[in-house]
Amino acid sequence: MKTPIADFVAAYREKNPIRLHMPGHKGAAILGCEAMDITEVAGADALYEAEGIIAESEENAAGLFGSGRTVYSAEGSSQCIRAMVYLAVTGSQRAERPWILAARNAHKAFLYALALCDADVAWLWPEGSDSLCSCPIRAEQVEHALKHAETLPAAVYLTSPDYLGRENPIADIAEVCHRYGVLLLVDNAHGAYLRFLPQSRHPMDLGADLCCDSAHKTLPVLTGGAYLHMGKHAPEALRYRAKAAMALFGSTSPSYLILSSLDRCNAYLGGDFPGDLAKAVEAVRRTKAALQEKGWYVLPSEPMKITIRATTGRSGEELARMLSRKGIEPEYADPEHLVLMPSVMTKPWELQALSEALGKAPAPPAVPLPMPKAPGKQVLTPREAVFAPQEVLPTEASLNRICASPTVGCPPAIPIAVSGERIEAETIALFQRYGVKTVAVVKE
Repeated sequence: MKTPIADFVAAYREKNPIRLHMPGHKGAAILGCEAMDITEVAGADALYEAEGIIAESEENAAGLFGSGRTVYSAEGSSQCIRAMVYLAVTGSQRAERPWILAARNAHKAFLYALALCDADVAWLWPEGSDSLCSCPIRAEQVEHALKHAETLPAAVYLTSPDYLGRENPIADIAEVCHRYGVLLLVDNAHGAYLRFLPQSRHPMDLGADLCCDSAHKTLPVLTGGAYLHMGKHAPEALRYRAKAAMALFGSTSPSYLILSSLDRCNAYLGGDFPGDLAKAVEAVRRTKAALQEKGWYVLPSEPMKITIRATTGRSGEELARMLSRKGIEPEYADPEHLVLMPSVMTKPWELQALSEALGKAPAPPAVPLPMPKAPGKQVLTPREAVFAPQEVLPTEASLNRICASPTVGCPPAIPIAVSGERIEAETIALFQRYGVKTVAVVKE
């Protein structure tokens, strides 16, 4: 497969012109990558008006992911999430005030996009969850919410896989959404590789209308590289307006280092990646099995994530610190879980080192505490709360105040309090459980 962006940048470096253009380093080595770091010089195309090499590369990506259209982000899935919300809200043909039905484990970018687009939200809460990082949703829940809504939402929004690696039944939920004429938006930031399993589990193949992937999270792409995908059967207007939506929330100076890495990754995805992925999935499966034999409770999850439940008397944070002392850096830890994210680039000896570093589980897995719902009453719209004068208070002093900025343990996770909600005693209890010491509230 051709790699037009990477080839252009390499050729430009080889030409070694006098650089009387941005950036200011002029290709001189400080970090060592500067010669490959260019701006929109002649022939380099422009990300938001792509007609040349970027457009060609994005078409290659669309073919690889089986989408109706794929566009690049050099600012991660956060930019794509904002664009998805904007496209859904502004494309709604309903005369009523736009709103989105969303699973509660939404990234902060989604919550801020609601404020920027002045849209409302109704939350889908998990019927059973033991972590802020997980929000399992059933198709029946979505159907019940749509059936009983006074007006239909502009879209349904899900995060899948979630931070612990759990996947929602996207195909079933997509069928419900489309039966009601509602768009399905999926934050698939942690699942770009799912397309390349022997049987795809990617949202584009399961019926999502809009989907974002953080390429850099699970593929060999530089940090910030991401995709916004539009489904082949999604409304054509979404594809036409995608670039304008991305431009609304993106820098006019995207990194060509990131764009080149997305482009170069296309060749790998279309070549050896599926075979390498199959080997990596098997290696991770064996590692999970070995850990289970040593007494660790490994949560069921998507194939390339290892999520371990903390043991009695030892929190996930303590396990993370222990691994760090042994030269292994986890992805995430909280009181209940330890999350590890290998990829196709992880060596077998590194997984072996993980297994040896953890050793035998020192105690049985901790009994998970139920995750209580803590939604305060929504008294302001997200936009009103986010743009209101704010002050920061200790969490114990925030009772009955209105949350201004969403409070969340990690993105994407269930926000303990969302902009515009009144903080109640149950909310404060969750703040304390997850070590949240301060909260931004609307100034009175």
